[in-house]
Amino acid sequence: MLLRGRPRRGREAHAAAGGDPGDGADPLDAAQERRVRAVLALGGVPQSDLPDGVQQVRLRLLERAAGGREAPRDVSAWAAVVASNLAMDWHRAKRRQERLGERLAALRQPAHPSGEDSSVLSVAVAQGLDELPDAQRQVVVLRFYADLPVRSIAEQLGVPEGTVKSRLHTAVRALRARLHEDEVV
Repeated sequence: MLLRGRPRRGREAHAAAGGDPGDGADPLDAAQERRVRAVLALGGVPQSDLPDGVQQVRLRLLERAAGGREAPRDVSAWAAVVASNLAMDWHRAKRRQERLGERLAALRQPAHPSGEDSSVLSVAVAQGLDELPDAQRQVVVLRFYADLPVRSIAEQLGVPEGTVKSRLHTAVRALRARLHEDEVV
């Protein structure tokens, strides 16, 4: 792995000298690890999740090296940017979980005094989801339960946006037909 820029010390010197990423050497030195922890903590990541965040940064650096890509010019700055991105990802995931929790709580609240109608609807939707092909079920869950936009779903699945839209349309149509067939709606 090639390292350029400022002089390297310790593990960086080992990597610059052609050290193998699989040889057990830690790609982050102690100062870089402290910086990553600080960026994660200042980004709002809880103390209990900091070790996982540091490991994610290490993993991304090792993946970069294993993929044959050149090491960043300034490993410390690169690690800080990755840590900042991880903190944003953590917040997004937390918001998604909160929204999902709110939606699930709303499903549990009876729409009518008996609550029977909403629970019947929930069961029918769950059964309908189970009957969908995997690709359709996946986009429905990502769109309506994980609250991801179509563009993000397409990027994550590696398919065109039009494919995601088509799968959503087909799945919703099938679910709607099933609910009418079962006389739930």
